Amino acid sequence: MVKIDCLGDMCPVPVLRLKNVMDSIKNGEECMLVTDHSCTITNIKSFCKANHLKYKAEEVINGVWEVTISLNK
Repeated sequence: MVKIDCLGDMCPVPVLRLKNVMDSIKNGEECMLVTDHSCTITNIKSFCKANHLKYKAEEVINGVWEVTISLNK
């Protein structure tokens, strides 16, 4: 699983970093994006919906989210 550390990154940086990774992963693979900005969750959700990606967001620590994104073509 590819991990993207976006702690401290403000939008749109996390979405751009996710886009770069999604261009290189294969069908069925997952990546995990870690963020500490709640607005990122909304933007990642929109990006995933627009690109037909599955995602799951979980707040693992107060104010820190792990978002697992999978490519299923």
